[in-house]
Amino acid sequence: MSYDFQSIEKKWQKQWDDNPVAQTQPTGTEKKYYVLDMFPYPSGSGLHVGHWRGYVLSDIYARKKWLEGYNVLHPMGWDAFGLPAENAAIKEGKHPKEATAKNIARFKEQLKEIAAIYDWSKELNTTDPDYYKWTQWIFLQMYKAGLAYRATTPINWCPSCLTGLANEEVVNDGCERCGTKVEQKNIPQWMLKITDYAEKLLEGLDTLEWPEKVKLMQKHWIGKSEGAQINFVAKDNTGAEVALPVFTTCPETIFGTTFLLMAPEHQLVEQLAIPEQTEKIEAYVEHTKEARALSRSIDDKDKTGVFTGSYAINPITKEAMPIYIASYVLPEYGTGIVMAVPGHDERDFEFATKFKLPIKQVISSPDAKVDAQGNLTEVYTGDGTLINSGSFDGMPAKTEGRNKIIEHIAAQDAGEKTTNYKLRDWVFSRQRYWGEPIPLIHCADCGIVPVPEDQLPVALPEVENYQPTGTGESPLAAISEWVNVSCPQCAKPAKRETNTMPQWAGSCWYFLRYPNPNLSDKAWDAKDMNYWMPVDLYIGGIEHAILHLLYARFWTKVLYDLGHVPFDEPFKHLFNQGMVLKKSDKSGHVEKMSKSKGNVVNPDDIVRKYGSDVLRMYMMFMGPPELDCEWQDAGLDGIKRFQNRLWDYLSNPQTLLPKNETEDKAATKRVHKFLKDFQERLDNYKPNTAISSFMEFSNDVIAQKMRLSKESVEKVLVSLSVLAPHMASELLKILLNKDLQDCPWPTYDLALTQDDTKTIVVQVNGKVRANIDVPVDATQEVVEPEAEKLILKWLEGKQKVKVIFVPNRLISFVVK
Repeated sequence: MSYDFQSIEKKWQKQWDDNPVAQTQPTGTEKKYYVLDMFPYPSGSGLHVGHWRGYVLSDIYARKKWLEGYNVLHPMGWDAFGLPAENAAIKEGKHPKEATAKNIARFKEQLKEIAAIYDWSKELNTTDPDYYKWTQWIFLQMYKAGLAYRATTPINWCPSCLTGLANEEVVNDGCERCGTKVEQKNIPQWMLKITDYAEKLLEGLDTLEWPEKVKLMQKHWIGKSEGAQINFVAKDNTGAEVALPVFTTCPETIFGTTFLLMAPEHQLVEQLAIPEQTEKIEAYVEHTKEARALSRSIDDKDKTGVFTGSYAINPITKEAMPIYIASYVLPEYGTGIVMAVPGHDERDFEFATKFKLPIKQVISSPDAKVDAQGNLTEVYTGDGTLINSGSFDGMPAKTEGRNKIIEHIAAQDAGEKTTNYKLRDWVFSRQRYWGEPIPLIHCADCGIVPVPEDQLPVALPEVENYQPTGTGESPLAAISEWVNVSCPQCAKPAKRETNTMPQWAGSCWYFLRYPNPNLSDKAWDAKDMNYWMPVDLYIGGIEHAILHLLYARFWTKVLYDLGHVPFDEPFKHLFNQGMVLKKSDKSGHVEKMSKSKGNVVNPDDIVRKYGSDVLRMYMMFMGPPELDCEWQDAGLDGIKRFQNRLWDYLSNPQTLLPKNETEDKAATKRVHKFLKDFQERLDNYKPNTAISSFMEFSNDVIAQKMRLSKESVEKVLVSLSVLAPHMASELLKILLNKDLQDCPWPTYDLALTQDDTKTIVVQVNGKVRANIDVPVDATQEVVEPEAEKLILKWLEGKQKVKVIFVPNRLISFVVK
């Protein structure tokens, strides 16, 4: 009986569509498992094989937990608002609503081919007013808590997408979505105070079962630095005194400060520039604005800068030191002012050398390189003993010296110990149409007024022209009948906020909605939160490490602090699947799939030629799921051959034992050894090696023509079902007249996984002469005479000097 994958897979997909299995049961007290994929943006190109890799991986563990008797929540939905959907709709010449609906329908059709046990009754869509009503409600809770504010500030502006971007959406100075070089633009923006949660976001990472790489990426992005704020003082170009607070991570080097550096964008630059330097300063500031493009880590190889003409007073040494502006100082880090210590900072050393500024050594060490006069010949950044530091000389620099100097600075009222973060508040508004309207109203008398909660959602109006304006205003601003409203407080004429939320808003909380997506009177039910959350297994790409994962953690912590949820971390265990790469005939390199490189694999074509089960198994067999892997067409044929051989073996009438015959002990033991090995590999998130285990088992039982009991066949097929559910379901039905939902996850008897015999090595004078199978833990008295029978020709005419015996490993004869 040949395996007709096309008819069998269609048959089971229709059956599962008509009668879904593994549906989530109501919230209760039984053991639960919440496994979640990062829901997709429904693009017009449909699912690609990269999607398959993540979705099959999550389905394996959802199926396993379901068969183990867990109440499983394995939902799917659509992250459909935002720039990607709107840009795609503009390109297609369609309305985003129409394009999104079409793409979702296509995605659902493809997802059903994967045969994942999604509970489609839990489906949600971020563009559904019944969903984004609660996205708006969460925003209002943050606004009322003082965590949302409006500010006119220089932001990242994409001239192609015509909208503002958060810092996290700028990659290598370009727009994260389209790659266009980002510009600076001053626009009124809504901001979220994620900086208020910097420390909590850091501390929470230590509680999570996440890849260390992701945790490290978030730590670096938050960028915690401990040090001191030191208050320098200067006089501006009018003679007025100006405070210049400086943040430093090395307060112990205060005596080595010889000049100050300011970010060219700093608000005090104009005040500090003396008339003779104004023209140079203005030209340098403009040049920096054009060159920087708001990169978070600009660092000129050839240090540049301009002297302001003003001097600052070191509050500890009372020395006057020149103030420069330099592009390697970032306005958003610390205070935007740096105390330059060229003896002990590489960038400051290069700057001082170029501009012939003093270089002073304040940390002594045998490793520091100095000339005959005792001057540093190169920068020294290590630890050592303080010198040239007044009463602090002789102290260990980075321990006692640092602490004592901070105490001294505080005692002089010249500063204090402090902590700084690179993290900046989240630019939350977008000047685009396709997003959640921000539920605020601008009133001339009352100011900014929240939309009353009973008036949510603020629905996105139907429009024909939704293209971005590029003026800094959303297209919604032109819809007067939508914009003009009455103030909820004074009833006078007022206007709606016309910016929309970013594409990340809906994904910041969707995992809270899945347990009960049809609730109408609240975003979620407390009973569901206590039962289902946090998510037990979250699967998605590492490209979301900074954006979605950081934002979702932030929103969850806010909701926890406001008393709306009983947990402060949403995802207990995170697994990042690697990308699927393929050799490009155009470039000759193995690289990420893209249409431009001509190396895209369409999963629909693979399913038609090989079937869903083959593609599912191949996606898992390619390599460790956490690593990038290379697509090889030949690998599909290998999986197909394995499935056909297994089908032929199991469907052979000679394989299945009748009830009145007992399974051979060797067959029973081989099944139980396989189950142990297969399950341990799955539990270690190594489905690739679990498939290898299945192949080894298949080869053994086929080669030895083992006959299996119905119990063993069921265990094998239920194991197969997490990898190839169509084939497993068909064989269960035709061989055992059983449905998968009636079969438990197989267990194994540990005693049956142990070997009865061991193969040990037989040596003569250190050389291997034979191998012998003996009972496990056999004694030397049992093994020695049997081994001698195999090595008679090497013992003939020889005298045994010694016999070395290592139980279960070897027996070695020394002869002469």
